[in-house]
Amino acid sequence: MTTLTEADAVDGLRDALGLLKDREQVAERLLASSAKHSFDPDTELDWDAPFEEGKWFWPPELVSLYGTPMWRRMSEEQRILLSQHEAAALASLGIWFEIILMQLLVRHIYDKAATSAHVRYALTEIEDECRHSKMFARLIAKGDAPWYPVGRAHQRLGRVFKTVSTTPGSFTATLLGEEVLDWMQRLTFPDERVQPLVRGVSRIHVVEEARHVRYAREELRRQMVTAPRWSQEFTRLTSGEFARVFSVAFVNPEVYTNVGLDRREAVAQARASAHRREVMQTGAKRLTDFLDEIGVLRGPGRRLWRSSGLLA
Repeated sequence: MTTLTEADAVDGLRDALGLLKDREQVAERLLASSAKHSFDPDTELDWDAPFEEGKWFWPPELVSLYGTPMWRRMSEEQRILLSQHEAAALASLGIWFEIILMQLLVRHIYDKAATSAHVRYALTEIEDECRHSKMFARLIAKGDAPWYPVGRAHQRLGRVFKTVSTTPGSFTATLLGEEVLDWMQRLTFPDERVQPLVRGVSRIHVVEEARHVRYAREELRRQMVTAPRWSQEFTRLTSGEFARVFSVAFVNPEVYTNVGLDRREAVAQARASAHRREVMQTGAKRLTDFLDEIGVLRGPGRRLWRSSGLLA
């Protein structure tokens, strides 16, 4: 089978979802949106206001132990404390992921014309991600929960991935990291049970990440049509493995120890929780449906996605 080259991808490029949009037109629209709807978290949010007594740091239904026997034995105060530590762990994971994403974006535009709208938007997105990482770090520092780095094995896997990833693989991983958390934050920012600062951080992230998702989806569609067959197959495998890594890293077991729970029992109950499995699969469904339609979820890679727990 002959694949289209980038030079061929000018007019009439099509996939299972239909005709692809012009890359420059998409970027111009995203640049216009960025000019109108970008935020400076340092001035937009009230960092001096104290946290409110009795409010959650993450909707309780999204906390990993929600509905488990251990959850039922916990006091309300301990549940809220767990939500604070899980929010800090997710913010820490987000920073790790966004640092990888920024490197992947720089790789993507390395040999492209810097005057193009496509490259200018990538640079704009990197600016957004820098602000997001600083915002997440400030949110962690604001509370009593610590910084939760990913484990050493995941740190090493991240280094390997950002070195060997194909371009379509990079955009698949980008969407994986963005869309599950985006779904959760869309539930968080309107939830009045949650701390106002956490809701404000979530609102900013949701608004700006919507552009990043659009950019990554459009580019991934293009790449899955124009990339060589070996690159497409490699993307299917690596994205499945990254889904497995991401699903494990999504909850840092140290949070259980730090709120006074038995770590081994908590990990076992979270993994066995039907509610937690449903939360993760629901959060990933919009993404997995999209990836399935454009041909990413095929072959051995699809089995890896299933084993990650993100694909029903």
